[in-house]
Amino acid sequence: MAHKILVIFGTRPEAIKLFPVIRALREVTGLTVRTCVSAQHRDLLDQVLQIADVTPDIDLDLMEPGQSLDRLTARLLIALGETMDRERPDRVMVQGDTATAMVGALAAYYRRIPVSHVEAGLRSGDIYHPFPEEVNRRIVAPIADQHFAPTQTAADALVREQVPVSQVHVTGNTVIDALIATKAAVAGQPALAGGLDAIAERFAKKRMLLVTTHRRENFGGGMENIARAIARIAARDDIALLFPVHPNPNVVSVMDRMLGALSNVARVDPLDYPHFVRALGMAHIVLTDSGGVQEEAPALGKPVLVMRDTTERPEGIAAGTARLVGTDKDRIVSEIFTLLDDNAAYQAMARAHNPFGDGHASARIARIVANGFAP
Repeated sequence: MAHKILVIFGTRPEAIKLFPVIRALREVTGLTVRTCVSAQHRDLLDQVLQIADVTPDIDLDLMEPGQSLDRLTARLLIALGETMDRERPDRVMVQGDTATAMVGALAAYYRRIPVSHVEAGLRSGDIYHPFPEEVNRRIVAPIADQHFAPTQTAADALVREQVPVSQVHVTGNTVIDALIATKAAVAGQPALAGGLDAIAERFAKKRMLLVTTHRRENFGGGMENIARAIARIAARDDIALLFPVHPNPNVVSVMDRMLGALSNVARVDPLDYPHFVRALGMAHIVLTDSGGVQEEAPALGKPVLVMRDTTERPEGIAAGTARLVGTDKDRIVSEIFTLLDDNAAYQAMARAHNPFGDGHASARIARIVANGFAP
């Protein structure tokens, strides 16, 4: 009899990091894979599903404009619980640090269904940075019995929290699997990312900075500081900035008000994953407050300046591929200018070893899941 795995996710980053895992699981004889999306982020999620050719078996469609964390959590718990009661899976799989992942694990625990956690063990040490992701991860940890840690650092963090060593598996990060697969797809079909052709031509003679920002803890003063830094960087005539603007009003309103129509800042709608992978390839430097970008950019040899005070991905900092710069506008500008003007400093980051994986994490995870059902 086939064993049923229910894979639960709801945001764009989860979809990116899980689609290679879903593919790998579906290649394993004796496993039935069912996918359930909460649609915590509707439009951004759908972009990835379409490109990855993943059609959810269950779509809860829970996104609401301006939804509070407590309302989202309550709706997720009820909807995911009802889903598990109907599906009766043998195992639930969640990814990362979202509300969907945390509640999916909790609903499974209430039903005594074992949980696999992809990208387990990331810790910043500060429950408010990133918020609420740090606590979401900590809630999943004691529930899961399969912990797929992307690095040894993450595995060590779990063991320090008394997770049994036998339950912790260092697999690499599945985002590298997704990045490699998508880069190959774009190389074979350039039209997949053709929407950036005009920008590439427009800024062909300039060095490109890729900017992404959306963190909840940066809303308000932090976001305004980021906008001021971007404006100062954009005053240079030897660079251009590509800025996919997150649709959250806390981001859009600030950037509209403070950046105006700067000629060398290309503010665009959020990019689907093939376009984002191409944008990473075009970039000279990446400026971000994202988590996943800290893993993706080093795989392509791009220095990453992280606009946060802490990171749950210290491996990039230790390896020299990434640097924390916070949201102080003077610090951001100074660090960017150093990389632009000091080639030795730039090369030291660009050539640093990528610590996040080799592109085979998903196959390892599928094999471990399958072996877990062995008699």
